[in-house]
Order: sequence, then C-alpha cells, then structure tokens
Amino acid sequence: MSDNQDGLDAAAEEIDEEPEPEAGADPEVDPEADVRDDDAAEPAEAEEAEAEPEPETETAEEDEPTGPAFDEDVMPDEEADLLIPVEEYLGAGVHIGTQQKTKDMERFIHRVRTDGLYVLDVSQTDDRIQVAANFLANYAPEQILVTSSRQYGRFPAETFADVIGAQARTGRFIPGTLTNPAYEGYIEPDVVVVTDPIGDAQAVTEAITVGIPVIAMCDSNNQTSNVDLVVPTNNKGRKALSVVYWLLANETLDRRGTDTVYALEEFETEI
Repeated sequence: MSDNQDGLDAAAEEIDEEPEPEAGADPEVDPEADVRDDDAAEPAEAEEAEAEPEPETETAEEDEPTGPAFDEDVMPDEEADLLIPVEEYLGAGVHIGTQQKTKDMERFIHRVRTDGLYVLDVSQTDDRIQVAANFLANYAPEQILVTSSRQYGRFPAETFADVIGAQARTGRFIPGTLTNPAYEGYIEPDVVVVTDPIGDAQAVTEAITVGIPVIAMCDSNNQTSNVDLVVPTNNKGRKALSVVYWLLANETLDRRGTDTVYALEEFETEI
C-alpha cells in the first residue's frame, strides 16, 4: 500500500479487509425489475421508473403534478444527515441492489423487497463517499486511476477523472497496464477507483499485485476480498453511477480546498 494511505482519517472498521472467495460471473438481474437501469436493459426500459412505487399512497390532488412514488425505506435512520436529499438517491436508484447478495455485502444491505431485490443502506453509501473523498484527497491527482468496463460507468468515470485531475482507463482494461513496464500504456498510480470489482477484475488483480489500494463501487452481489474501501451502490445503473461519481468528485475537490462545484448534469450519460 502507498504511504499516502496514512492520511486516511476514516475509522479502522471502515476499511474492508476480510478475505472472501472471488465471485464468478456477474449474476443477471431480473429483466422485469423496472428500477434496475442495467447495461443489458433496452433504452426504453432503462428510462422507465428507477424506483419502486409505494404499495399504498394517498391520491394526489387533481391540480398537482403526479410524479413517481418512491419506496423510502432505504436506511435505518430516517433523520440521517446526507450530502443530498434522500429523494435524489432514490430517484437515481442508488439503493437498488440485485437479487443476489454476498456475505461480504450483508452489512451494507438494509432489507430485501418483496420482488427479491436487495435494498442498500443509502446512509452507508453517503458515508462511504465521504470516506473515499477524504482518502483520495491525500493523493496527488495524477496518481489516481479510475476504471470502468461497464458502459454506463464509462462517462461518469471519465468525467470524474477529468475534474479531479486523475487518469482514466475505461472499456477493456489491458493486461499489464499496471504490471508490465514494457507495455507502452504502462502506468504507476498510487490508488485505483473501480466501478465494479467483477467487470474491473483485471484492474483489481493488478492493483493487488503491485500493492496499491482499491476503492470500489460495490453492489449487493460483489465480493470485496480484494477491495480496501467499499462504496455500496447500484453499480450498474446509468443514473446511479452518475450520482455517485458526481458526489465523489465534488467531495474530493472540497477536501482539497477547491471552490469549484460541478452539477450532476455534467456527469450524466446520454442514452
């Protein structure tokens, strides 16, 4: 691990170190789940509601616009002080996990819905974004590497890298990028941020090989044995990834003492 990690002021329990077996193929999500904005979804489906309507809601007044009804049971503490209103997390589907969970991710899961989808604890997502920002602020910007093999993660990851001055490797991660000095694309970052430990497994493996820390966006189905800092989130959804990378960028810049604040729209991937 880099000496810069000494700057991490998060509590020891916030760093995830317990080894677990590596996961296999990325489990598929039920295509009928209308709130998962996965890469495999058709564009029309991806644009449909990204949050589950409440089973029972009062009828809206006729003169008021009716928007999507959100399932608001997404964290134990309803009064938690979040970076953004909980409704913004809900609207982006940040809390929506998959229909699979791992032992590693149990502590980040708030509950399971009747349709079998696990609901991630949004308050922990919010907290881990802040911890990750504290961590990244201790590194020279150019020594941070951001990766995303997922289609919907590429644009927000690249935007995140651009605004904080980091390096980005999106799409297929070329073997040897971190381990083969003879490769012309070889780089030596001090920390890696990955969008999904499954899709970005090559980057995670090489980071572990060269001994640098890994920050990862992790869904309910991820193993975290090779992840140093987990940010629990829907890591397959277009809007969810935009929100998480947007918040992480602004929080990292804030901890560097930068006054620049970016808008969410600048991180959103167009379909």
